[in-house]
Amino acid sequence: MHRFTAIAALTTVLIASGAQGGDEESMLTRLDREQPHYASLALALWDKAELGYLENESSALLQDTLAREGFSIETGVAGLPTAFVASYGSGAPVIGLLAEFDALPGISQTAAPVREPAAEKHSGHACGHHLFGAGSVAAAVAVRHWMEENGVSGTLRLYGTPAEEGGSGKVYMVRAGLFEGVDSVLVWHPSDRNQSNPATTLANKSAKFRFRGVSSHAAVAPERGRSALDGVEAMNIMANMLREHMPQEVRMHYVITSGGSAPNVVPDFAESFYYLRHPEAATLEALWERLVATAEGAALGTGTEVSYEVIHGNHSVLPNETLARTMHERLSQVGGVQYSARDLAFANTLAESLAQSEADLAAAAARIEPFAPSRSMGSTDVGDVSWVVPTTEMRAATWVPGTAPHTWQAIAAGGTDIGVKGMMVAAKTLALTAADLFQQPQLLHAARSEFEQRRGADFSYRPLLGDREPPLDYRK
Repeated sequence: MHRFTAIAALTTVLIASGAQGGDEESMLTRLDREQPHYASLALALWDKAELGYLENESSALLQDTLAREGFSIETGVAGLPTAFVASYGSGAPVIGLLAEFDALPGISQTAAPVREPAAEKHSGHACGHHLFGAGSVAAAVAVRHWMEENGVSGTLRLYGTPAEEGGSGKVYMVRAGLFEGVDSVLVWHPSDRNQSNPATTLANKSAKFRFRGVSSHAAVAPERGRSALDGVEAMNIMANMLREHMPQEVRMHYVITSGGSAPNVVPDFAESFYYLRHPEAATLEALWERLVATAEGAALGTGTEVSYEVIHGNHSVLPNETLARTMHERLSQVGGVQYSARDLAFANTLAESLAQSEADLAAAAARIEPFAPSRSMGSTDVGDVSWVVPTTEMRAATWVPGTAPHTWQAIAAGGTDIGVKGMMVAAKTLALTAADLFQQPQLLHAARSEFEQRRGADFSYRPLLGDREPPLDYRK
């Protein structure tokens, strides 16, 4: 029998045996009773829509909620003012939950099913991190009370992790050793479906390439100028040629963040911002050197100078089938999102704006997707956590089925009961899965064995962003 198949079989036996150390129904009852409170918390974060490393009020709201529930709070960890670790209990095992709370710039939307940007707002929770943060806190509070009521020993930690969107907050927390001694980490993320799979992602590295030239009058004395914008454009041309000679799994995208202010002034400064992704970190780093070479060649050919600043870097997610199967069983027990008539009317109207959507939206929102390995073409700093601690992630249908992340449709649904209901599905699933881990040491052992085999005996964690300090001003 293949080792992972054997582990999966063991996991099924452990779940079926129901090694109960206390009344888990009390957690579900508490979450149902407290749903209005956590809905208000999530919608407060939705309304603030604070950007990465600037989530001061959002982080404070989550910390205050946990402190009132008896958690000890360590704030400003890893040199990140809005990061925190909330802890309850003591000793082993140590089970961690992650909570995000940053929004995205350049997009806003009211809680309406048609395009309606929010007046005076230039950011929005287009990836649902307001639900992520509030839902994880809800789960942590429910587990904390269950532990106290049933005399369950161990340590529960909730990690408040800022700036997932391009800021790699968790990488700095991993680098600072905050996950040392943790036995397992559970994560969830908003989505348009309910699933818990052994899933992976792409590793990702980004940088801002800054070209400096010589300014001059573009008509009177063009020969005296050296255009920094020419450097940016030459790099872009060569980078696009490079695509032909990269592995097909690569994703590379960029924007020009600065290109000059007036056509009749040769710009002496220009900047582009690149993302490069690949499933394997080692391959990504080799490809990165080739991208840097295009920048250096562009500078040489245009008579300019170039430097670059690495902004973030994330490892791919290391899947853990043992943990994923446990969470899948618990998600199946909880069930998916149940639409009311009002929810369905909202969903049907919003679906008219989607490129593709399910024929039966209510059935799709309620469905639990089959258990199967998967790969996302996106990236997340959860990846770095997963290479130092056995980790698994689930998704809940907080958005109308067919909705893509980073869209106004995701913001809209996230500000309604649809988003809140999905959040509570996640909170219940996280709470029940955490209870399994606290009660079943064999399950933690199986997850650790799989983790070590997948990672390899020679693995040594090294952050892709190197030793740079956190870019606390990257959203300013």
